[in-house]
Amino acid sequence: MTSPVRARARRRALTGTLTALGLSVAMVMIEGALTPASAATWPTASGSQAVSSTISVSGTKDYGMLRLYGTGDLGSGSQDEDQGPILELAAGTVLKNVIIGSPAADGIHCLGSCTLQNVWWEDVGEDAATFLGSSSSNVYTVSGGGAKEASDKVFQFNGAGTLNVSNFAVQTFGTFVRSCGNCKTQYKRTINLNTIEATYKGGRIVGINTNYGDSATLKGIKMVGDTSKKIVPCQKYIGNNTGAEPTKNGTGADGTYCKYAASDITYS
Repeated sequence: MTSPVRARARRRALTGTLTALGLSVAMVMIEGALTPASAATWPTASGSQAVSSTISVSGTKDYGMLRLYGTGDLGSGSQDEDQGPILELAAGTVLKNVIIGSPAADGIHCLGSCTLQNVWWEDVGEDAATFLGSSSSNVYTVSGGGAKEASDKVFQFNGAGTLNVSNFAVQTFGTFVRSCGNCKTQYKRTINLNTIEATYKGGRIVGINTNYGDSATLKGIKMVGDTSKKIVPCQKYIGNNTGAEPTKNGTGADGTYCKYAASDITYS
């Protein structure tokens, strides 16, 4: 069985090569050890499985590079709000070696602390992953993998706590990581991004809400195909809890909300 092709007029051509930051040409699992992601070469699926209703996951789940894609209620192929996820992870879940194909619905939901290890999104739906949970001690970890074709957000951070993303490749996206700008319940959120390859086109690497005390630390961010520096590394907003569109509040490193040195952002 193969994944249906989303009826969406998008280019899916992959561009860019990996030349720095220790990023290799593929993301593979070798006896539990991760090698970083590449925007140029993506893993081959071991098989494909249609998912018609959200799969609940707990504990440790290794899919062995199986491709999961939506069908039925999860198969509209749109980026509409309020779609169900392909996978819903209980607090404490470790998810390994899976490809989210197309249609992707609302990707993956983490209901509390979770680890996503070597997870790939071939064509992001509503969002690739959404991080939920009200505890400030929650830690969400994304280690390795990649995502492409996200017209809006890749990672949506709605809950409280800390999100760590490392060794990840992203291509053709609106916002890579967004602290929710207008959720009904708002929290202070901490975001750490390390060794990220972002291939243009893209809008911004991270968006945070200064009025809720968010912070984002960026290290080893490589922009590919963006010599004009159109991708914004860190966009600040004034968030709200009313559902209104948040207002922008400046960009760039400031040592408090957006934390990075000029050397942490490179272009090729």
